[in-house]
Amino acid sequence: MHKRAIGNPIRKYICPVMAFFIFWGSFSNAYAVRIKELIAIRGVRENQLIGYGLVVGLNGTGDKSGSEFMVQSLANMMERMGIHVTKNQLKVKNVAAVMVTAKLPPFARVGNRIDIMVSSVGDAKSLAGGTLLLTPLNGVDGKVYALAQGALALGGAGADGATKNHLLAARIAGGASIEKEIPMQLNGKKELIFTLFNPDFTTALRITETINQTLEKKLAQALDSGTISLAVPKEMGKDVASYICKIENLEVVPDTVATIVVNEKTGTIVIGENVRISTVAVSHGNLSITIKDHEEVSQPNPLAQGQTVTLKETSIEIKEDESKVILVPEASTIGELVRALNAIGVTPRDLISIFQSIKASGALQANLVII
Repeated sequence: MHKRAIGNPIRKYICPVMAFFIFWGSFSNAYAVRIKELIAIRGVRENQLIGYGLVVGLNGTGDKSGSEFMVQSLANMMERMGIHVTKNQLKVKNVAAVMVTAKLPPFARVGNRIDIMVSSVGDAKSLAGGTLLLTPLNGVDGKVYALAQGALALGGAGADGATKNHLLAARIAGGASIEKEIPMQLNGKKELIFTLFNPDFTTALRITETINQTLEKKLAQALDSGTISLAVPKEMGKDVASYICKIENLEVVPDTVATIVVNEKTGTIVIGENVRISTVAVSHGNLSITIKDHEEVSQPNPLAQGQTVTLKETSIEIKEDESKVILVPEASTIGELVRALNAIGVTPRDLISIFQSIKASGALQANLVII
């Protein structure tokens, strides 16, 4: 028996996964968040580090001898250790060339340890059981800021061709020690610049007003939708850290642009609180065609000379689901919109095509983002 359905054409692109909806309450019930969750301080950021190293101790799963750069790297390392060999003399399968990456946090001091990621760059089969040899980690300026070394921890396993999770990337917790600091001085600054993670004029003005009201001085000023300038009072010039602590723990209700985000691959839909629609009528239904193959036995008459044969017959059934037309009034809230769509019996995945149609009609006052 074979079944074929003709319905919403977008369904074939969506995995049968139940969608999750996130609905925010009205603005009066919105929750305030700390300023530190909304902004970053210019200059206070992580820095990327990178290095090239070798992983040894692999059980025959390293790079093949054809990986010339790995063999040359191993020969160079042994040369620095006083062992004179040529790359033609090296035929090993328990060594792999890797790239090592890390993030140097702000205000990190010499001696602190940071986590590192190790990823294969050759044709190794697995890094399981390997140990990273001493590897310098450089910044974009070419200077060494940390030294990495240690045993690899993988999130997968494999044997006899069967693997679980990825075997060519590993992590070493606290695998690098910081050897050089990035200078950053807060005390003495006369101005701090805040940058919003999600630029928005309303949010920027709310942060500015909250800071000025708390300090009872006009020290904060919104320069644009994503930048706020904050002056540092003279009395706080030598204790800027305390000043920042006081500011970043103030609470503000952030504002957002009305947005609906649709993930066609998983069928997930996320709807923001400010989504509104104009008056629109919505109807949704499906046409399905079911094709069934069945066999019937045909027998000859008792006195007739014939043979029993099996006949294959196909029956086709066409069914159209009953669809209802629902009127969604103007300026409907998210709750009203969901109740209206539930009234016509749509599924979360059907909502994707419905939202696209409402947007095309010009009745959806929100950004429709499809990822």
